[in-house]
Amino acid sequence: MTCPPPNTPPAAEVEIDASLVRRLLAAQFPKWADLPLDPVDSAGTDNAIYRLGEDMAVRLPRVRRATGQVEKEHRWLPALAPHVPLAIPVPLGKGSPAEGYPWHWSVYGWLEGETATLERIADPRQAAAELGRFVAALQQIDPAGGPRSGPHNEFRGVPLAMRDPLTRGAIATLDGMLDAGAATTAWEAALRTPAWQGPAVWLHGDLHSGNLLAVQGRLSAVIDFGLLGVGDPACDLLVAWTLLSSEIREMFRAALPVDDATWARGRGWALSVGLIALAYYLDKNSVLAGMSRSAINEVLADYEHGA
Repeated sequence: MTCPPPNTPPAAEVEIDASLVRRLLAAQFPKWADLPLDPVDSAGTDNAIYRLGEDMAVRLPRVRRATGQVEKEHRWLPALAPHVPLAIPVPLGKGSPAEGYPWHWSVYGWLEGETATLERIADPRQAAAELGRFVAALQQIDPAGGPRSGPHNEFRGVPLAMRDPLTRGAIATLDGMLDAGAATTAWEAALRTPAWQGPAVWLHGDLHSGNLLAVQGRLSAVIDFGLLGVGDPACDLLVAWTLLSSEIREMFRAALPVDDATWARGRGWALSVGLIALAYYLDKNSVLAGMSRSAINEVLADYEHGA
């Protein structure tokens, strides 16, 4: 769930339609220009996506803050893909600014599947374990030269203390819509958790159901690596609360080499990301707002029950 800080006006978007995409393809990838082209519905806000033929997708940034994702994904996804147990996007071509479109854009291989909500997963325990193995494998890839967490990935993977002002600001914005006292207590508990002292590791940065695909009820792919970076491994543990229920969370944890402090920071990440995203998307994107509210509720229920 990528989003600017709360109370930030929506970023100006570039107008993108099928006609523009066809012109870009004709000029830069003529061998693909006559293939069928259809828009893909997505709750995401950073990119416009079009299916190209049967086995490709065109992805174009809609907002300036997403433009750096193109180069990063082309540089790193081919190197990461052989080492993880789930499919990830494979870049096939990088387009250049043209036809009035101001930024670089991408053509990827198409990944089959539907959004992997728990309702669409046949065996949630198996999915939790598979997701844990994916995160563990990603963390074990050599991070040398990888982009350290910072502005390019909305600071995913930095120490939680760096998120304190934005998180408290989101709590203030949401006061009256949720239990601000409980959220503050849970957040302050996360801040007291020891910071990560180990080496930085690869992280996806935005693991939730909207960035996971399932085929025939089984987890199949992880998509949208726009917040990819190298930092605190706790960041990717947020999926335990953005997707998984309390009954299967331990299946995910068991597949990971994770200590108690890292698990607690992961819960803090889920809370912080959920609060900031809910404050931003509340009246802008009902799907992302609903996902954020669910993650917050899962975290607060954990604290209430002493989990």
